[in-house]
Amino acid sequence: MAMERQVCFVIMPFSKTRDEHTEDYWTKHFENFLKPLIEENPEVEARRSEPLRGDILTQIITALVVSRVVVADLTDHNPNVYWELGVRQSFKHGTITIAEAGMQFPFDTGTEAILSYYPKNHLKMSEFRKNFKQAVRDCLANPDRPDSHVLETLSGRGTLFEIFRRDEAMRRLSAVLWECKTNSDLLKMVLERAKANQEHPESRIIVTMRFKKMATELLVTNRYIDKDDSFFHLADDCLTWVDVLNEMLSRWHSEADAIEKYLLENKKGATKLIAGLQAEVIQARDEISKRF
Repeated sequence: MAMERQVCFVIMPFSKTRDEHTEDYWTKHFENFLKPLIEENPEVEARRSEPLRGDILTQIITALVVSRVVVADLTDHNPNVYWELGVRQSFKHGTITIAEAGMQFPFDTGTEAILSYYPKNHLKMSEFRKNFKQAVRDCLANPDRPDSHVLETLSGRGTLFEIFRRDEAMRRLSAVLWECKTNSDLLKMVLERAKANQEHPESRIIVTMRFKKMATELLVTNRYIDKDDSFFHLADDCLTWVDVLNEMLSRWHSEADAIEKYLLENKKGATKLIAGLQAEVIQARDEISKRF
């Protein structure tokens, strides 16, 4: 059975970039130089990027993100090449940058990581071939070895990604706390009204508001913070009570006396759960806020 080969996606110019580098030059550069060199490794299949037209843009972005290896030829500073390189380095490691010898790089691409090839120097070209093939093998063997400053900055503990994740968790927990306070205030109102109705049934007033649960549901279903099961069980118990209380409110008008007695008899359980979740969420938010 034929072996499934890994894709090496090549980012490079596809039209004329200077007089000696015509569209035909770049086509032959890929077909006669890069593709055979890449495919000396039988595990790898070389594929080339295409013009960034709207109808294939999604395919190109997908290839940049999922390909095991990407080779970016930075010769002549082609804008499309840099754009595609930026996409790749925002999502994945495993990128090899190359350029024709003599190119000047005025910013952070100008590092030792760029492999230079020498079309008119046989000995130096042999060295390039050796280093290039080694780089391809290394990308295959060590796919998570960092080679993208962008990705290293955006992902991992203490990086921008982690900071964004922390801030998002803080906002979501603030929503849970607001929900707890709103429900606590409503529960107090409901219990006071139930007590007053029992004492003066002739002037009974029904509460029409409802308890909220969306923020707590998101907390339980997504578990977007690192807490043990007891924390989420508490939140889930609160959701159960919210459903029970909302059901009681829906039936209050038709079963007023029974509902009011039930609410007053069970007020401690609901009050304790809401207060308990509120305290746990405050503690969780404080812990997250101290990470950086």
